[in-house]
Amino acid sequence: MSELDEEYRLAYFEEEGFTRRECPSCGAHFWSRDPDRENCGEPPCAEYAFIDAPGFDEEYTLEEMREAFLSFFEEHGHERIDPYPVAASRWRDDVLLTQASIYDFQPLVTSGRAPPPANPLCISQPCIRMQDIDNVGKTGRHTMAFEMMAHHAFNTREDSAERSPEKSSISRSPETRGVSEDSADDSSGQSPREHAEGYAYHGEVYWKDQTVRYCDQFFDSLGANVEEITYIEDPWVGGGNAGPAIEVIYRGVELATLVFMSMEQDPDGEYLMKDGNRYSKMDTYIVDTGYGLERWTWVSQGTPTVYEAVYPDMIAFLKRNAGIELTDDEERIVHDAAKLAGNLDIDEAEDMETARADIAAQLGVDPDELEALMEPLETIYAVADHCRTLAYMLGDGIVPSSVGSGYLVRMVLRRTKRLVDEVGVDAPLDELVDMQAERLGYRNRDTIRDMVRTEVGKYRETLDRGGRRVRQLADAYADRDEPIPLSEVIELYDSHGIQPDMVEEIAAERGARVEIPDDFHAQVAARHGSEDAGAGAAARTEVDERIAGLPETDRLYYDDQDRTEFEAVVIDVIEREGGEAYDVVLDQTMFYPEGGGQPADYGTLSTDDRTVEVEDVTRKEGVILHRTDEPLGKGEFVRGRIDAPRRRRLMAHHTATHIVVHAARQVLGEHIRQAGAQKGVDSSRIDVQHYERISRGQVRRIELVANSIVTDNTPVLQEWPDRHEAEEKYGFDLYQGGIPPGTNIRLIHVDDDVQACGGTHVGRTGDVGAIKILSTERVQDGVERIVFAAGDAAIEATQRTEDALYEAAAVLDVSPTEVPDTAARFFEEWKARGKRIEELKEELAEARAEAGGGEEVEVGESVAVVRRLDADMDELRATANAIVEEGKIAVLGSGRGSAQFVVAVPDGVAVNAGEVVGELADRVGGGGGGPADFAQGGGPDVDALDDALDDAPEVLRHVLNA
Repeated sequence: MSELDEEYRLAYFEEEGFTRRECPSCGAHFWSRDPDRENCGEPPCAEYAFIDAPGFDEEYTLEEMREAFLSFFEEHGHERIDPYPVAASRWRDDVLLTQASIYDFQPLVTSGRAPPPANPLCISQPCIRMQDIDNVGKTGRHTMAFEMMAHHAFNTREDSAERSPEKSSISRSPETRGVSEDSADDSSGQSPREHAEGYAYHGEVYWKDQTVRYCDQFFDSLGANVEEITYIEDPWVGGGNAGPAIEVIYRGVELATLVFMSMEQDPDGEYLMKDGNRYSKMDTYIVDTGYGLERWTWVSQGTPTVYEAVYPDMIAFLKRNAGIELTDDEERIVHDAAKLAGNLDIDEAEDMETARADIAAQLGVDPDELEALMEPLETIYAVADHCRTLAYMLGDGIVPSSVGSGYLVRMVLRRTKRLVDEVGVDAPLDELVDMQAERLGYRNRDTIRDMVRTEVGKYRETLDRGGRRVRQLADAYADRDEPIPLSEVIELYDSHGIQPDMVEEIAAERGARVEIPDDFHAQVAARHGSEDAGAGAAARTEVDERIAGLPETDRLYYDDQDRTEFEAVVIDVIEREGGEAYDVVLDQTMFYPEGGGQPADYGTLSTDDRTVEVEDVTRKEGVILHRTDEPLGKGEFVRGRIDAPRRRRLMAHHTATHIVVHAARQVLGEHIRQAGAQKGVDSSRIDVQHYERISRGQVRRIELVANSIVTDNTPVLQEWPDRHEAEEKYGFDLYQGGIPPGTNIRLIHVDDDVQACGGTHVGRTGDVGAIKILSTERVQDGVERIVFAAGDAAIEATQRTEDALYEAAAVLDVSPTEVPDTAARFFEEWKARGKRIEELKEELAEARAEAGGGEEVEVGESVAVVRRLDADMDELRATANAIVEEGKIAVLGSGRGSAQFVVAVPDGVAVNAGEVVGELADRVGGGGGGPADFAQGGGPDVDALDDALDDAPEVLRHVLNA
């Protein structure tokens, strides 16, 4: 018996007359009211029974089914909350995309460190699962984009307060509230070391019996025949947690999963789970349900595939546009194949061809005929689903790029473009995505269309470059009679956007072999960090035991950010690096520790008899460490003094960072989000997600908007609200600089911009002084860097630019305003002069060729000219080209600086120039090469040049004979 068997013996099952069986086909254990049921009811053990026989009393649209679910659970005591973005990285740092509703509450709520926004709650959460990308369109049931309707309850065991208080968090007043270093921007109102007894939520709301009862009741509210429902036992494991789980099957399709997250990984745990690890019960236990909105809608309509139920208008449009029309017989075949598609899953089927052949055999049709019918329709289905996925991703502000979630949206977009072209849809991709964006109610549709158009243009460019690379690769592996490795195909996709079927086509043309797995795109997505559902936070590193035993440092820098002097007591002194540095721990401090891109404060600590320099400040587990060059005595009374001018500059630059991002969003669009920042004394930089280069005109507008905020001189305010209230009011754009833990978070208000931030700031925007953008650059595809200076640093930077301008004006002997026109004129004259020099070199080369000179030797049926010509490489090349135009081989050498060779061969002459240059260059201690018709090379030994040229006739004949 399984160690979890008892977990499934629910009182509700017994009350309702369920019996537990074992499926003879798959071996799964399941519960059913039907005494005559033999199998579990899930494909491939059973077929779909709802197609043409809808499973509920009424047909529902997506919108109607969503409302039915949420209303049902509201009526049963659950609070409805708004869905989170599909970009999970907006509120957590361990995953990229939202793949389940429980992602909204990980890791802070599920661990008990923060309360949920409501308890119990219900939600319909948009999700994206990249691992399903290769199944979309083919199985009839998979969608990459979907909504997970869910209800959740968060429980703690009664004795958890006594056993594990360290996991809890509480709301505290601003006077005692702390800021955790766990956040990239240090903006939490709490630290893991600060806790109340117990957890952020207490007791039990409801557990397994009530969860199954709710499921039954919701089915019944829609008019389902509850006798047909089977509950399959299927334990869940993910991200270090586990628990019993139940798959809910109705008429052959899985409609819900009920997960009871209640265990954590423990080598001594009593439960051995399917991942091979042992688990034990944890203090929190959570109802984690998932009801697939699309599938519930599908079952209500009984359409052949889920796609007709979810995307009816778009599929009809795509069919008309692509000219797909089926006869009645063809419609029947497609319809019957859809009923059998439940058995098809690329994760399990050996490959699509085999699976298709099985279905064709059951239908009594030719596999090729079935494929010809199904493939265009499957492509249409995939296009509709992918466009919805793109609308979600772009609508939630994910910018296409080469890394992270930006890469995933780019991958989907390029695949969609390829599918659109293959099936013959001539509508622009941005219009297709906009159809879904409009349906989903996004307000940034113009930006979405602009991003799609920009990305399609980039894709065309990469295809032009990448096609040449594919041909070269195919030729190389064809010559070796080896298949092109999958790793090479993935690299082509990553670097050039080359779709795998294009690689197959080119490989076939070149006589090369390549095998593309059916789950190719899922493998690529996994390579780029599409994490498994339930992935937990990274394991903490061990903290120095000595630091862990110290009390937290009282941080004074939030009480008065302009204050630069304070008094404190030395709590401990830790010797570092062999006595060359020391970490001084105080009971309180005004020194800001490095965090959120803001450097640490510098300054001094003084006793009555000495002063030590503070060279760095860091924070670890709530303890602030002041790195000094000399030790202080434990228990000593010290006076601290911050380097005030430096602190003021850092405060000005930190506030200016918020202002610049806010201004950039107003100029470039609401999709602008921070991708990294570093504040400095002389300048700062902010990296923002943007899909194209920032123009000079846009820089000027950003600068003007930023400085208008400065001159408005509005207060820079801070507050410490409850995190859920803050998220509800301001959204997840709060977390530009990192995701803070804790119940309360510190918010900084600058003009209309609000961000969670732990840094130090000026009191009013006017205190920033002027803001000057110094430069912009693309640091990676999809990320633009803005470098700027604020206050005195902005004036100094402007002065440096002016100094350079005046120096250039003096050199050109013009006024500063005339420098651009004068420089342009000089540049054009320089280019013209260079062009004339090249023309003269070519004329000189032709003259030299006509004048003859050097040695002429016979090489087979050709004549070669071997000559030493001490000129630069441009002249050598020009002379060689002139000789070749006369139908002769050119072998030229130069001793200017080093020994150099140029070899050129006319068309039709069987001499490889690259091989000749290689032989000659070897004689002067160097190397070289090139294609068969033109090559160059050389070496350092000029004294050997003449001897090498003397050997040239022999080398030419040797290469010819070879």
